[in-house]
Amino acid sequence: MKMSKDSIDSHMIAVLHTLLTESSVSRAAKILGQSQPAVSAALRRLREMTGDPLLVRSGSRMVLTSHAASLIEPTSQALLSIDAILHPHDTFDPASSTRTFRIASPDYLDVFFVPEVIDAFRRAAPLAKLEVKHLLMIDGGYESGLENGLLDLVIGNWRTPPQHLHLHPLCEDELVCLLNSNHPISPGELTPDAYENAEHLSVTTYNAGPWGTIDIELARNGLTRTVTTTLPYFGMAPYVVARSELLFTTTRALASHYAQVLPLRVEPLPCPSAALTYYQLWHERSHRSAALRWLQRLVKEVAQKTLNKPSQRHLKQML
Repeated sequence: MKMSKDSIDSHMIAVLHTLLTESSVSRAAKILGQSQPAVSAALRRLREMTGDPLLVRSGSRMVLTSHAASLIEPTSQALLSIDAILHPHDTFDPASSTRTFRIASPDYLDVFFVPEVIDAFRRAAPLAKLEVKHLLMIDGGYESGLENGLLDLVIGNWRTPPQHLHLHPLCEDELVCLLNSNHPISPGELTPDAYENAEHLSVTTYNAGPWGTIDIELARNGLTRTVTTTLPYFGMAPYVVARSELLFTTTRALASHYAQVLPLRVEPLPCPSAALTYYQLWHERSHRSAALRWLQRLVKEVAQKTLNKPSQRHLKQML
């Protein structure tokens, strides 16, 4: 009974390729680490599968049929393809890559972190392209963007990041209060009462109801705030605070940066606050990609470098 040609497996392809390249059952058996009878039996099966004798005797040696000779290249390519499937050798050279990478991040990282990422990327991969997208302007959300390949990496901070995504923590930050240098509340005098009686500025970026991260933290300590002004972007807030008596509760990294370039000062929040963790997130679909692993390392190295800057030394490294 003839076997179906569709039933050939990787082992039989390896036997066939060795027989074709060695033109000898005994040499093929030695190379394959099998007994000569076992290889002879495999040759009989291969003859049935192909409908061709493959090896025929010519005097004292065996020679390939014309059909057998035509199978050397296909069997070689088949073995290479099987090896690529079973043992992927994914490599990536940033210096020669022309790939486009896509990162999403919230705009509160724009001023002190994203420019460093871009600079490091351009130096390491001068021929590649980098697209930085606003975290909240991704159609379907950043989780969908990672899943469908529209994004390679997402950077941000969440109290509870999605558990179905891969993540790597970069650092921890704390909540502080940013206010005008000439604010009526004197340095060191931001008490709970002063905080609650002041007017506050808030950045509203999520449509998840009135209770965001900051208000949840305040509520844990029995504090509230009166928000009289809201903005859509973090980058606008320090400029508004510098020209008003509004208080802006934000991360110390962002507050410290703007306190160096605007007439602003940073005050501790008048209550204990749990740390915020910065992460990079990616999807399982690209978890084994050498290109993505390179991008993750680059972001990690930039985080280490950025956190060593004087304005960011307060951040606790987690690397």
